[in-house]
Amino acid sequence: MDEQDRPGDGGSNRRLDELEERIGSLEERRNTMERSRSAMNSIVPSDTRKHLRAAGREQLLAVRSLLDYWIARLREEQDKPDNPRENIRVD
Repeated sequence: MDEQDRPGDGGSNRRLDELEERIGSLEERRNTMERSRSAMNSIVPSDTRKHLRAAGREQLLAVRSLLDYWIARLREEQDKPDNPRENIRVD
């Protein structure tokens, strides 16, 4: 049991106060993000925002493509036998 959770010593009140502070901080952050998004929407035209989103998506797809390539290479190396010799049947 944590010191903050012990009954009778006010630990639960302290915990509630901490949680309320964190919620307040998150709400402030959300409000700030909404204001900045609103400002960005008024400054940057809609068509430009659409192109920027598409460009960001393309960058993520490029990174995913690169990761897929290297994952496939690693799997191929992993599937290769340690002994590269092959058996040749002689009749």
